[in-house]
Amino acid sequence: SIYLDSGKIDPRITPKAENINFQLRAPCKNISIPILEADKIVDLPEFDVNGQVVIYISGWRTTINGTTETQDMANAFNCRGGYNFLYVDPLNYVQTIYTWSAFNTEAVGAFVAEGIVKLVKKIPLKNIYLIGHSLGAQMVGKAGRQFTNLTGQYIPRITGLDPANPCFNEGEVLSGILRGDADFVDIIHTNPGVLGKKEPRGNVDFYVEGYGPIKPRCTKFGCSHKRAVKYYTESVYPGHESDFLAKRCNSLISLNTGRCDGPEYPMGFATPSNLNGKFFLNVNGVPPYGKNATTGIESNACGLCTK
Repeated sequence: SIYLDSGKIDPRITPKAENINFQLRAPCKNISIPILEADKIVDLPEFDVNGQVVIYISGWRTTINGTTETQDMANAFNCRGGYNFLYVDPLNYVQTIYTWSAFNTEAVGAFVAEGIVKLVKKIPLKNIYLIGHSLGAQMVGKAGRQFTNLTGQYIPRITGLDPANPCFNEGEVLSGILRGDADFVDIIHTNPGVLGKKEPRGNVDFYVEGYGPIKPRCTKFGCSHKRAVKYYTESVYPGHESDFLAKRCNSLISLNTGRCDGPEYPMGFATPSNLNGKFFLNVNGVPPYGKNATTGIESNACGLCTK
Protein backbone atom coordinates (compact mmCIF):
# COMPACT_ATOMS: atom_id res chain seq x y z
CA SER A 1 0.00 0.00 0.00
CA ILE A 2 0.97 3.66 -0.16
CA TYR A 3 1.46 3.66 3.62
CA LEU A 4 3.78 0.66 3.56
CA ASP A 5 5.75 2.16 0.68
CA SER A 6 6.10 5.43 2.56
CA GLY A 7 7.58 3.64 5.57
CA LYS A 8 4.91 5.01 7.91
CA ILE A 9 3.68 1.55 8.91
CA ASP A 10 5.89 -1.35 9.91
CA PRO A 11 5.48 -4.33 7.59
CA ARG A 12 3.89 -7.47 8.95
CA ILE A 13 6.44 -10.07 10.02
CA THR A 14 5.34 -13.68 9.68
CA PRO A 15 6.35 -15.72 12.73
CA LYS A 16 8.78 -18.61 12.29
CA ALA A 17 9.13 -21.23 14.99
CA GLU A 18 12.90 -21.44 14.61
CA ASN A 19 13.21 -17.79 15.69
CA ILE A 20 11.35 -18.23 18.99
CA ASN A 21 13.04 -19.27 22.24
CA PHE A 22 12.21 -20.43 25.72
CA GLN A 23 14.42 -18.53 28.15
CA LEU A 24 15.03 -20.21 31.51
CA ARG A 25 15.38 -17.48 34.12
CA ALA A 26 17.34 -18.96 37.00
CA PRO A 27 18.47 -16.71 39.88
CA CYS A 28 22.00 -16.23 38.51
CA LYS A 29 21.66 -17.03 34.82
CA ASN A 30 19.32 -16.67 31.84
CA ILE A 31 19.60 -19.44 29.25
CA SER A 32 17.76 -19.46 25.91
CA ILE A 33 16.81 -22.64 24.05
CA PRO A 34 15.00 -22.74 20.68
CA ILE A 35 11.37 -23.62 21.21
CA LEU A 36 11.64 -26.51 18.76
CA GLU A 37 14.39 -27.98 20.97
CA ALA A 38 12.48 -27.39 24.21
CA ASP A 39 13.27 -30.84 25.58
CA LYS A 40 16.94 -29.81 25.89
CA ILE A 41 16.01 -27.40 28.70
CA VAL A 42 15.50 -30.35 31.01
CA ASP A 43 19.20 -31.25 30.66
CA LEU A 44 20.43 -27.86 31.89
CA PRO A 45 22.02 -27.96 35.38
CA GLU A 46 19.94 -24.90 36.33
CA PHE A 47 16.69 -26.76 35.56
CA ASP A 48 14.91 -28.48 38.45
CA VAL A 49 13.62 -31.71 36.89
CA ASN A 50 11.33 -32.27 39.87
CA GLY A 51 9.95 -28.75 39.83
CA GLN A 52 6.90 -27.14 38.27
CA VAL A 53 7.35 -25.33 34.95
CA VAL A 54 5.86 -21.86 34.54
CA ILE A 55 5.74 -20.61 30.95
CA TYR A 56 5.13 -16.86 30.74
CA ILE A 57 4.43 -14.60 27.75
CA SER A 58 4.32 -10.82 28.12
CA GLY A 59 2.43 -8.30 26.01
CA TRP A 60 2.68 -5.96 23.04
CA ARG A 61 5.94 -4.10 22.45
CA THR A 62 7.73 -5.92 25.25
CA THR A 63 11.18 -7.40 24.69
CA ILE A 64 13.16 -10.16 26.34
CA ASN A 65 15.29 -7.68 28.29
CA GLY A 66 13.00 -4.67 28.32
CA THR A 67 10.40 -5.29 31.02
CA THR A 68 11.00 -5.24 34.75
CA GLU A 69 7.62 -6.87 35.37
CA THR A 70 8.83 -10.11 33.75
CA GLN A 71 11.97 -10.25 35.87
CA ASP A 72 9.95 -9.44 38.98
CA MET A 73 7.72 -12.44 38.29
CA ALA A 74 10.74 -14.67 37.66
CA ASN A 75 12.22 -13.53 40.99
CA ALA A 76 8.97 -14.34 42.76
CA PHE A 77 8.86 -17.90 41.42
CA ASN A 78 12.56 -18.41 42.11
CA CYS A 79 11.89 -17.23 45.66
CA ARG A 80 9.19 -19.87 46.11
CA GLY A 81 11.53 -22.62 45.01
CA GLY A 82 10.50 -25.73 43.14
CA TYR A 83 9.65 -23.73 40.01
CA ASN A 84 11.35 -23.32 36.64
CA PHE A 85 10.41 -19.97 35.07
CA LEU A 86 10.44 -20.02 31.27
CA TYR A 87 9.92 -16.76 29.42
CA VAL A 88 8.79 -17.01 25.81
CA ASP A 89 10.76 -14.64 23.62
CA PRO A 90 8.50 -13.95 20.61
CA LEU A 91 11.31 -11.88 19.05
CA ASN A 92 9.87 -9.05 16.94
CA TYR A 93 6.52 -10.68 16.19
CA VAL A 94 4.78 -8.46 18.73
CA GLN A 95 6.93 -5.40 18.05
CA THR A 96 5.13 -4.35 14.87
CA ILE A 97 1.86 -2.38 14.73
CA TYR A 98 -0.77 -3.68 17.13
CA THR A 99 -3.14 -5.22 14.59
CA TRP A 100 -0.46 -7.36 13.01
CA SER A 101 0.94 -8.25 16.42
CA ALA A 102 -2.54 -9.43 17.41
CA PHE A 103 -2.82 -11.66 14.35
CA ASN A 104 0.61 -13.12 15.15
CA THR A 105 -0.66 -14.40 18.50
CA GLU A 106 -2.22 -17.43 16.83
CA ALA A 107 1.03 -18.55 15.20
CA VAL A 108 3.22 -17.86 18.23
CA GLY A 109 0.76 -19.64 20.52
CA ALA A 110 0.78 -22.67 18.21
CA PHE A 111 4.59 -22.75 18.29
CA VAL A 112 4.53 -22.62 22.09
CA ALA A 113 2.23 -25.65 22.05
CA GLU A 114 4.79 -27.52 19.93
CA GLY A 115 7.45 -26.68 22.50
CA ILE A 116 5.25 -27.97 25.32
CA VAL A 117 4.69 -31.23 23.44
CA LYS A 118 8.46 -31.70 23.47
CA LEU A 119 8.73 -30.75 27.14
CA VAL A 120 6.13 -33.24 28.32
CA LYS A 121 8.16 -36.07 26.83
CA LYS A 122 10.55 -35.52 29.73
CA ILE A 123 8.43 -33.97 32.48
CA PRO A 124 4.86 -34.66 33.66
CA LEU A 125 2.09 -32.62 32.04
CA LYS A 126 0.72 -31.91 35.53
CA ASN A 127 3.80 -29.74 36.13
CA ILE A 128 3.04 -27.31 33.28
CA TYR A 129 1.44 -23.92 34.06
CA LEU A 130 0.91 -21.14 31.47
CA ILE A 131 0.62 -17.43 32.28
CA GLY A 132 0.24 -14.53 29.86
CA HIS A 133 -0.31 -10.78 30.01
CA SER A 134 -2.22 -8.75 27.41
CA LEU A 135 -1.38 -10.22 23.98
CA GLY A 136 0.59 -12.84 25.86
CA ALA A 137 -2.64 -13.98 27.52
CA GLN A 138 -4.16 -14.50 24.09
CA MET A 139 -1.07 -16.48 23.06
CA VAL A 140 -1.22 -18.86 26.02
CA GLY A 141 -4.90 -19.41 25.28
CA LYS A 142 -4.02 -20.45 21.75
CA ALA A 143 -1.15 -22.58 23.09
CA GLY A 144 -3.59 -24.44 25.31
CA ARG A 145 -6.06 -25.07 22.49
CA GLN A 146 -3.33 -26.18 20.10
CA PHE A 147 -1.76 -28.48 22.69
CA THR A 148 -5.13 -30.19 23.07
CA ASN A 149 -5.47 -30.45 19.29
CA LEU A 150 -2.04 -32.09 19.07
CA THR A 151 -2.31 -34.46 22.03
CA GLY A 152 -5.93 -34.78 23.13
CA GLN A 153 -4.82 -33.67 26.60
CA TYR A 154 -5.35 -30.42 28.49
CA ILE A 155 -2.90 -28.05 30.13
CA PRO A 156 -3.80 -28.09 33.86
CA ARG A 157 -3.98 -24.32 34.34
CA ILE A 158 -3.74 -21.11 32.34
CA THR A 159 -3.80 -17.66 33.95
CA GLY A 160 -4.68 -14.65 31.81
CA LEU A 161 -3.53 -11.28 33.14
CA ASP A 162 -5.79 -8.59 31.65
CA PRO A 163 -6.08 -10.29 28.24
CA ALA A 164 -5.79 -7.86 25.34
CA ASN A 165 -9.08 -6.37 24.17
CA PRO A 166 -8.56 -4.73 20.73
CA CYS A 167 -9.06 -7.22 17.86
CA PHE A 168 -10.36 -9.95 20.19
CA ASN A 169 -14.08 -9.31 20.12
CA GLU A 170 -17.12 -11.44 19.40
CA GLY A 171 -17.58 -12.01 15.69
CA GLU A 172 -13.97 -11.20 14.86
CA VAL A 173 -11.39 -13.65 13.54
CA LEU A 174 -9.40 -13.89 16.78
CA SER A 175 -11.21 -15.60 19.62
CA GLY A 176 -8.52 -15.16 22.27
CA ILE A 177 -8.22 -16.92 25.61
CA LEU A 178 -11.36 -18.76 26.71
CA ARG A 179 -12.66 -21.15 29.29
CA GLY A 180 -11.81 -24.61 27.99
CA ASP A 181 -8.31 -23.73 26.82
CA ALA A 182 -7.07 -25.62 29.90
CA ASP A 183 -8.58 -27.67 32.70
CA PHE A 184 -8.75 -24.41 34.65
CA VAL A 185 -8.57 -20.86 33.28
CA ASP A 186 -8.44 -17.90 35.68
CA ILE A 187 -8.48 -14.28 34.54
CA ILE A 188 -7.49 -11.06 36.32
CA HIS A 189 -9.10 -7.91 34.84
CA THR A 190 -7.47 -4.53 35.55
CA ASN A 191 -8.26 -2.36 32.52
CA PRO A 192 -11.60 -3.81 31.42
CA GLY A 193 -13.13 -2.57 28.21
CA VAL A 194 -10.11 -0.59 27.05
CA LEU A 195 -6.74 -2.34 26.71
CA GLY A 196 -8.06 -5.44 28.48
CA LYS A 197 -11.15 -7.58 28.02
CA LYS A 198 -14.24 -6.77 30.09
CA GLU A 199 -16.26 -9.89 29.33
CA PRO A 200 -15.68 -13.03 31.42
CA ARG A 201 -13.21 -15.31 29.66
CA GLY A 202 -12.31 -17.99 32.17
CA ASN A 203 -13.70 -20.45 34.64
CA VAL A 204 -13.24 -17.65 37.14
CA ASP A 205 -12.81 -13.93 36.44
CA PHE A 206 -11.50 -11.44 39.01
CA TYR A 207 -12.46 -7.79 38.60
CA VAL A 208 -10.06 -5.64 40.59
CA GLU A 209 -11.88 -2.50 41.77
CA GLY A 210 -14.81 -3.49 39.57
CA TYR A 211 -15.38 -2.56 35.94
CA GLY A 212 -13.63 0.82 36.09
CA PRO A 213 -10.66 1.03 33.71
CA ILE A 214 -8.37 3.00 36.07
CA LYS A 215 -6.86 1.35 39.14
CA PRO A 216 -5.83 3.16 42.36
CA ARG A 217 -2.80 5.47 41.92
CA CYS A 218 -2.91 5.03 38.13
CA THR A 219 -3.77 7.91 35.80
CA LYS A 220 -3.31 6.13 32.47
CA PHE A 221 -4.78 3.01 30.92
CA GLY A 222 -1.34 1.45 30.43
CA CYS A 223 -0.60 1.67 34.15
CA SER A 224 -3.84 -0.11 35.00
CA HIS A 225 -3.22 -2.71 32.29
CA LYS A 226 0.16 -3.62 33.84
CA ARG A 227 -1.23 -3.78 37.36
CA ALA A 228 -2.55 -7.28 36.62
CA VAL A 229 1.07 -8.46 36.43
CA LYS A 230 2.05 -6.62 39.60
CA TYR A 231 -0.89 -7.99 41.58
CA TYR A 232 -0.25 -11.52 40.42
CA THR A 233 3.49 -11.32 41.13
CA GLU A 234 2.86 -10.15 44.68
CA SER A 235 0.67 -13.20 45.26
CA VAL A 236 3.48 -15.57 44.22
CA TYR A 237 5.84 -14.61 47.06
CA PRO A 238 5.73 -16.97 50.06
CA GLY A 239 3.43 -15.55 52.71
CA HIS A 240 1.58 -13.36 50.22
CA GLU A 241 -0.67 -16.00 48.65
CA SER A 242 -3.74 -14.55 50.39
CA ASP A 243 -2.96 -10.85 49.92
CA PHE A 244 -5.85 -10.48 47.46
CA LEU A 245 -9.11 -11.87 48.81
CA ALA A 246 -12.19 -11.65 46.60
CA LYS A 247 -15.88 -12.51 46.87
CA ARG A 248 -18.26 -13.87 44.26
CA CYS A 249 -20.43 -10.90 43.38
CA ASN A 250 -22.16 -8.97 40.61
CA SER A 251 -20.52 -5.58 41.12
CA LEU A 252 -18.06 -3.63 43.22
CA ILE A 253 -20.92 -1.58 44.69
CA SER A 254 -22.58 -4.76 45.93
CA LEU A 255 -19.27 -5.88 47.44
CA ASN A 256 -18.64 -2.58 49.21
CA THR A 257 -22.17 -2.40 50.61
CA GLY A 258 -22.04 -5.89 52.08
CA ARG A 259 -24.46 -7.49 49.66
CA CYS A 260 -22.15 -10.30 48.55
CA ASP A 261 -22.54 -13.52 50.52
CA GLY A 262 -20.15 -16.40 50.73
CA PRO A 263 -16.49 -16.85 51.66
CA GLU A 264 -13.48 -14.96 50.35
CA TYR A 265 -11.02 -16.66 48.00
CA PRO A 266 -7.48 -15.69 46.99
CA MET A 267 -6.85 -14.11 43.61
CA GLY A 268 -3.56 -14.95 41.92
CA PHE A 269 -1.13 -17.75 42.55
CA ALA A 270 -3.26 -19.61 45.10
CA THR A 271 -6.64 -19.37 43.36
CA PRO A 272 -8.44 -22.70 43.93
CA SER A 273 -8.96 -24.66 40.72
CA ASN A 274 -12.60 -25.41 41.56
CA LEU A 275 -13.74 -21.76 41.54
CA ASN A 276 -16.13 -20.42 38.94
CA GLY A 277 -17.95 -17.18 38.28
CA LYS A 278 -17.17 -13.50 38.73
CA PHE A 279 -15.31 -12.23 41.78
CA PHE A 280 -14.68 -8.66 42.95
CA LEU A 281 -12.11 -7.12 45.28
CA ASN A 282 -10.49 -3.88 46.38
CA VAL A 283 -6.75 -3.20 46.36
CA ASN A 284 -4.25 -0.69 47.70
CA GLY A 285 -2.77 1.99 45.47
CA VAL A 286 0.82 1.24 46.49
CA PRO A 287 2.70 -1.97 47.40
CA PRO A 288 1.78 -4.19 49.03
CA TYR A 289 -1.25 -3.98 46.75
CA GLY A 290 -3.27 -6.67 48.49
CA LYS A 291 -5.69 -5.43 51.15
CA ASN A 292 -4.94 -8.54 53.19
CA ALA A 293 -1.15 -8.11 53.05
CA THR A 294 0.69 -7.92 56.36
CA THR A 295 4.20 -7.23 55.02
CA GLY A 296 5.71 -5.74 51.89
CA ILE A 297 8.07 -7.30 49.36
CA GLU A 298 9.87 -4.17 48.12
CA SER A 299 13.18 -5.03 49.79
CA ASN A 300 12.81 -8.78 49.48
CA ALA A 301 16.04 -10.26 48.11
CA CYS A 302 14.54 -13.75 48.00
CA GLY A 303 14.91 -15.25 44.53
CA LEU A 304 17.84 -13.04 43.55
CA CYS A 305 21.35 -14.21 42.73
CA THR A 306 23.53 -14.39 45.84
CA LYS A 307 26.81 -15.41 44.16
